[in-house]
Formats: sequence, C-alpha cells, structure tokens
Amino acid sequence: MNYNVARTVSETALNIRIEFLKKTYLHLGFSILAFIVLEYIWLNSPVANFMTRIMVGGYSWLIVLGAFMGISWLADSWARSSNSKNMQYMGLGLFVFAESIIFIPLLFIAKLYAPNVIPMAGIYTGLLFLGLTFTAFTTKKDFSFLGGILKIGGFVALGTIVVSIIFGFSLGLFFSFIMVVFASASILYSTSNIIRHYHPDQYVAASLSLFSSVALLFWYILQILLSLSRGD
Repeated sequence: MNYNVARTVSETALNIRIEFLKKTYLHLGFSILAFIVLEYIWLNSPVANFMTRIMVGGYSWLIVLGAFMGISWLADSWARSSNSKNMQYMGLGLFVFAESIIFIPLLFIAKLYAPNVIPMAGIYTGLLFLGLTFTAFTTKKDFSFLGGILKIGGFVALGTIVVSIIFGFSLGLFFSFIMVVFASASILYSTSNIIRHYHPDQYVAASLSLFSSVALLFWYILQILLSLSRGD
C-alpha cells in the first residue's frame, strides 16, 4: 500500500495508524526473537568464549564500541531509506546482528556465574517496556522534548564509559541505574515519535529505534542483576 510520505502517522486515517503500529511492533517482536536465536547460537558454540577473550580487557572494548557505533549509524540510515524496502530490512538485520555480537561477553559471563539472571533481566525488561509503552500511549503527551536531553546524556554516558576504559575503573551499580533511567527515557521518546512523527512507510526504522532502546535497557538491567548476584 502506498502512502503520501509527506504526512506523518498522526495525520493519517485511523486504519492506517493501526496498520503502522501493528507492523512496527511485529517487526520489533521478530527482531527480539532473532536476537534471542542468535545469542542462543553464540552462547552454545566456541564463538562465545573466543569473542569474550578478544573483546574484553584493555583497549579492545573501545575498538568494539567504535565499530558498533559506526555500524549502528549505517544500519539506521539504511532502515530510514525511502527508496528501497530491501535496504530498510538490511539495516534492521545488520543492527540486530551487531547487537547480538556486542552482547556476547556480558551474556557469556552471566551464563557462567549466574545463568538465572538472564531470564530475570528479560522479564524485568519486558515489564518495564510494557509499562513505558502504556504510559506513552495513554498520557497522550509528546515526549519528543526528551530528544535533546537524550543526545546530551548519550554523549556524557559515552564519555564516561571511554574514560573508565582508559583509566581502568569500574562504573559501578550507580551508573547502571542511571543508564536504566536513560534507556527508559529513550523508550518513551521512541514510542512518542512512533505515535506522532514517523511516516506510515517507516515502520522498519521505527522498530529499529525501539529495539535499540529495549536492548540498552536489557543490557543495564542484566548488569545490575549480575552485580547483585555476585555481590559486587
């Protein structure tokens, strides 16, 4: 179905808005499922141990983060392509694959020392995501004002992570809790944009935005639970 891409979802008829939301959350669901399948494959193969060894320690994590940021930018630009639906799906697939790689060390360590925290983190992430989504849809508040705050906060968080790697100190639980708040704000922001600012043919890009925020939330909830279970 072709839509006038100059119009945002909020400016279209109800049936078009519903179709857009269905496609967005369906793609999000498939992205999460693909992520789970990939992690299951990695964690049950020699890849997990190998990748953990080369990705963790020293400045290697800086290289990993830099590569991930570059891939994320490329994937997002592909997902937002207005010329090719195949390019949009390539962007989403590339991002999910990149997320599955960067999660390997954290999930591998969790599997070794406290495997029960992985499903717990998934449940907490899902519940918090549902609550935030319900809030964004029912309050009818435009959370796009969070964009500037998230951009500045993202640079501060990234700078803090880089400094911690260079000087070799742990960021601790406090930083993880702050990042859970950051990821939650990102979900509100992304959901608000989906309701109001995306175009009807941008459901792939919308699902990528949501998946990115959900993955960030899962990462820090898992870190918190792992730290608590190990008494860090």
